[in-house]
Amino acid sequence: MKMEKRFDSNEIELKARNGMVYLILSILLLLLSIGAVIYGAVLLENEIYPDGGILLGVGIFYLCISWIPFMGLKILKPQEALVLTLFGKYLGSLKGEGFYFVNPFVSAVNPSVGRGMATGTEDQNPIAQVIPSGAVNLNLPSKKIISLKAMTLNNNKQKVNDALGNPVEIGIVVIWRVVNTAKAVFNVDNYKTFLSIQSDSALRNIARLFPYDVSEGGEEMTLRGSSQEVADKLKTDIQERVEIAGLEVIEARITHLAYAPEIAASMLQRQQASAIIDARKMIVDGAVGMVEMALEKLNENNVVQLDEERKAAMVSNLLVVLCGNRDAQPIVNSGTIY
Repeated sequence: MKMEKRFDSNEIELKARNGMVYLILSILLLLLSIGAVIYGAVLLENEIYPDGGILLGVGIFYLCISWIPFMGLKILKPQEALVLTLFGKYLGSLKGEGFYFVNPFVSAVNPSVGRGMATGTEDQNPIAQVIPSGAVNLNLPSKKIISLKAMTLNNNKQKVNDALGNPVEIGIVVIWRVVNTAKAVFNVDNYKTFLSIQSDSALRNIARLFPYDVSEGGEEMTLRGSSQEVADKLKTDIQERVEIAGLEVIEARITHLAYAPEIAASMLQRQQASAIIDARKMIVDGAVGMVEMALEKLNENNVVQLDEERKAAMVSNLLVVLCGNRDAQPIVNSGTIY
């Protein structure tokens, strides 16, 4: 049984030569070929054979192929790279800013060019080419450059169900960069689209593990209250999924979180009711403490002696005053309390 040969995704960093030296050399050879054509034509005109024919032939031949050396000139800015192949075989990755010369017959590969999620800077780098007039133009854009900078992925919001089955709208932002250009180009069809899909899938899985908010009497992690823990789990999950594409996830955080519109009103009422109950509990606890303090002060200073019935009436009146929604209306008693 014949085993399928798999691609070795280890990145090979090329050590390219200085492009300025080869640019000057190519221009000099171009000028020499033009001079050879002119000089050869002069010799032929004077019927000097075979030197005139040889010079003319060599000059014309080099003029026909003089554009080839210029194809090997590459200019890279900081945090940019080129993945180069030679007749379909991975040759290596060219990294680091500078002016380089590589094999003129290599071709740069970047499958993400011209497809969705154009968030990088692949179309901003110049590459040396020859225009029909014979002059060298170093300002034409190259569309095959891979950016090594930190980039941002901000996918659209999506509707998912939390751990309690409540539909919520959630969105994330992912800060990422390419760390292995060979994996990014050859292991997946489009590493940017691959990252987007895997981020959405990881977000759905993480959202199903936690409720939107704390349930009654619960101390569990939630999407709303445990943002850092959820972000860490989300980053780890996405990193595991995109490791095959040679990408590094620097940070992943939830940027939008809300109940779905169909249940938002009901959940708002529930939150309001919960807030009211919590506030009432706090008010009652404070009122009971104030009543206890008042009774203790009265007993310590012997201001007045109250029997159990009068204490109960006093406690009731104080609780009504302290726990009421409106200001108490005082009533002056001009007679005895007994």
